[in-house]
Amino acid sequence: MNLNNGVWHGAIFVQVGGDVEGYSAVVIKFRFELYRLDEVSPWGGHQAVLHWFGLTEGWYWLEARGQELLRRTRQVDPHPYIDYYLARFWEDLIALTPEVLEPVPDDLQPFIASDQAEWTIHPLDFVREPDEERPDGGSADMPDHPVVTAAIWHSEHRLDFGYLRNPPKLRLWRTIRGDRDEITMDWRHEDDGEIGFTADPKVRLSVPATAYLEAVHVLDRELMDAMGKRVEDLEHRGGLPGVDLDLAHLRREHEDRRHWLAKYLDRSPTTDWNVVRQGARLLLGDVQPDLRGIG
Repeated sequence: MNLNNGVWHGAIFVQVGGDVEGYSAVVIKFRFELYRLDEVSPWGGHQAVLHWFGLTEGWYWLEARGQELLRRTRQVDPHPYIDYYLARFWEDLIALTPEVLEPVPDDLQPFIASDQAEWTIHPLDFVREPDEERPDGGSADMPDHPVVTAAIWHSEHRLDFGYLRNPPKLRLWRTIRGDRDEITMDWRHEDDGEIGFTADPKVRLSVPATAYLEAVHVLDRELMDAMGKRVEDLEHRGGLPGVDLDLAHLRREHEDRRHWLAKYLDRSPTTDWNVVRQGARLLLGDVQPDLRGIG
């Protein structure tokens, strides 16, 4: 196998250009490379500190169906990808996955595929202040308005990149029709003249649900392997010079994080489809909302 087109981080090979000999292009792959240990930026002011999260500093990106997402334009760096802590991306992805894997009913496909800019009303118009009385005299603990519930459900399919400047939007949802079981990936981004990505402003593609889930497992396994070796290296070194690093806590945290994905996958969403349908119809303008008592 020809490895000339890749780089090593720990014991994990990450392909960064072209196909590895003998392997075809993957359907979906979450890729990353960690900073060298001596290049990781310590946290803190007078006293430099580091922890598991901070030790995941590196680059990450996504490849799917021949598309390379999260690759930046205007970059001369040999790693023109998102430069941040992989722990944040990993945490957000595995937390999102139970919602992504919940099949969306056929009649809600137009809603999940819609962009918020296409909605005819704003969900915030249906959010009450905590001390606001219900128009029907009901309890303040009554469920949210269907519009709010539907908007929240819609947003729960978005992978969070809010920690970035001019962040992209990436939403994922599952569709089962006949013998097809797929995850749709919807990418949106507008180049602001300073921050842009090489992918088109709008990209929508689908991958098999099994391929998506396998990609999540592979990312989890590769990150845990890479960080396990990093923790071992730090234990062997006795830490880093001038950096406050609790090695015993680092080891405990690493062992705990190894089980996070399994815990998330044990969780099943409890979506009330009837309420989501009511809110979706209002947001898409299929019916007119009753605004009595709102605002």
